[in-house]
Amino acid sequence: MTLRIDIGGLPSDRLRFAASPLAELTAMLHVLAEPGHHPQHAGWAGDVWSGLRPELAERLREAEFLWRSSQADFLIPARPRPTLAEELDDVDRIDDETYATAALVTTCGSNRLHFAAASPLTDATARERALDLAQARGARQEAFAERLLADPAAVRARVRRTLEECAEAFFDAAWTGVAVQLATDLRLKNDLLKRQGVGAALASVSGALTLAPDGDCIVVDKLQDKATAAHGTGVTFIPSVFGSPHLVVVHASGWQPVVQYPVAEPGPSEPVSLETVTLRLEALAHPVRLRLLRTLARGPHTTGELAHAWELSPPEVSRHLAVLRRAGLLTARRQGRYVRHHLNLPDLTALGADLLAAVLR
Repeated sequence: MTLRIDIGGLPSDRLRFAASPLAELTAMLHVLAEPGHHPQHAGWAGDVWSGLRPELAERLREAEFLWRSSQADFLIPARPRPTLAEELDDVDRIDDETYATAALVTTCGSNRLHFAAASPLTDATARERALDLAQARGARQEAFAERLLADPAAVRARVRRTLEECAEAFFDAAWTGVAVQLATDLRLKNDLLKRQGVGAALASVSGALTLAPDGDCIVVDKLQDKATAAHGTGVTFIPSVFGSPHLVVVHASGWQPVVQYPVAEPGPSEPVSLETVTLRLEALAHPVRLRLLRTLARGPHTTGELAHAWELSPPEVSRHLAVLRRAGLLTARRQGRYVRHHLNLPDLTALGADLLAAVLR
C-alpha cells in the first residue's frame, strides 16, 4: 500500500524544501482538535484552549473539519510564503469550486468528491449527496456544509478571519518558538539535496519515503494506494514541528504534490502486557483491518462509511470491526440513527510508536 509521486524528467530544482506558516498553523489546529494524536503537545494544547476567547474557540470548533481528521489541501501551500498573510492571500485567489470541493472532502470524509461529475455548488443532486455525507459525520459537519454551499464567499471570509485571529492568540508566539528548528532542518535537507541528491534528501525526511530504483518516482509508505504526478509543477516538502507523527501528502487531482513531514519524534509508548500485545497484533494481521484502522484514526465512522471508502460490503466491514473491538482497539457509540466506531488511540499507542506513526501518517 503506497502513494506514488511521478517525478520522471523533473529537474532537481523542482523539488523544494521550504517552511510554511500556514501549514504549521494547520498542524497546530490539528493538535488542538486531536490532542490524543500528539501527547507531546498536550500541555501546549491545554494552555491554548484555556486562553482562547470563547468566540474564537467556537469558531475553531465550527470549522475544525478543515484540519481535524485530515487537512484541506489549500491549507498546505505548494508555494510557501514568508508570512501567514501572504499565504492567506494565495488561498483567497483559489476559485470557489476548488475551495469548496477541498473543504467538503475533509468535512464529509469522502475523497471521492474530488472526482464528482458535477459541482455541489451548482448541481442539486451533487449538493444533496454532499449534505448526506456531511449529515452522517455529525450535526456540526452538516451545518458547516450547508453554510459553505449556500454562501461560499461568507464562509471563506469567516475562515480567514478565524485563522488571522489564531495568529494573535497563539500562532505568532509558537511560530517564533519553532522557527529556528525548522530553519535548521531546512538547511540539512537542502544541503543533502544539493550534495547527495534526491534519494539522500528523501531518506532524511522519513523512513516512509523512498526513491524508486529508476529515480522516476517517490514512493510514500502509507495505508492507501494512490498516485499523482509532479510534471511541470514539482514537489514541495514542508517541515513541521507540531505535525509529528503525521506525514501529510497533498495528492489530489489538480493540486501540486506537497509533503508535510515531522521534524520531531513522538515520545516513547507505555508498556503493555505480552498477552495484550499478542491479541492486538493478531487483530492487526490483516491488510483490510489496517486500512479500516487508518480511516478510524482520522475520526469516528459508521460501518457504511467505511464500506464506501474502501469499496467493501457492509457485512465484511462488520466482521473486521468485530475483531478489532474484541482486541479492545475500537468502541462503538450510537448517535441518533448512526452507530459510529471510534479508535481506542491510547491502546493503539501502547503497541509502539512505529505502529502509531504508520497508522496516523
